[in-house]
Amino acid sequence: MRGLIAVIVLAVLAAGLAFCLAEIPFGRDIGDVGGRYVEQGVQETGAANVVTSVVVGYRGFDTLGEVTVLFIAAMGLGAVLYGRRPSGGRREKPSLILSTGCRFLFPLIMVFGAYVFIHGHLTPGGGFQGGVIAASAFLLMYLGCGGKRIHRATLGAVESLAGLAFVIAGLAGLAVGGYFLMNVLPKGTVNQLFSAGIIPVIYIAIGLKVGSELAGIVENLLEVTE
Repeated sequence: MRGLIAVIVLAVLAAGLAFCLAEIPFGRDIGDVGGRYVEQGVQETGAANVVTSVVVGYRGFDTLGEVTVLFIAAMGLGAVLYGRRPSGGRREKPSLILSTGCRFLFPLIMVFGAYVFIHGHLTPGGGFQGGVIAASAFLLMYLGCGGKRIHRATLGAVESLAGLAFVIAGLAGLAVGGYFLMNVLPKGTVNQLFSAGIIPVIYIAIGLKVGSELAGIVENLLEVTE
């Protein structure tokens, strides 16, 4: 029975792959897509960072899928590790270097991570990069701050609200302009912090979501010395 189900699933996947490949215009002239992004990206999206224009503007729906994949991976890891943690034990005392570094570097790393995803539409970086930097601060906290840990409910709330903000931003574009993730806010002046319309909002949501998800993964992988 399992073999039959596996064959059916593979057949469906193969049919879907064949359909997708048939729709890809291999060898056909589809215009200079990259040139269009470079030449008109700033004007159309208001973001000085062209990479941001592509990731959160032209292919923002794909970025939502990437965030969803990370969420599923975090949920899967939590499900695999659920109930496998030691019920008791103690954590090894961190070294002087780790404990000192934690006290001084944790707030600086968090500020830098926030700076990266808030300014993603202006400079290299963005939500994913800033979220990873923020999560590294929590890793340092777990290793060197004497057993301090962030509340799981807080991580879950931040993650859920950030994902909801992303979806609401997309639905606002759909309601106002007719397509998902349309830039419905004023684009402002290029190279200014308050510019690029909805793009900074999306990047802040991505930064918070990625940071909380990766911090949750670190929490799940935290080892306790018995």
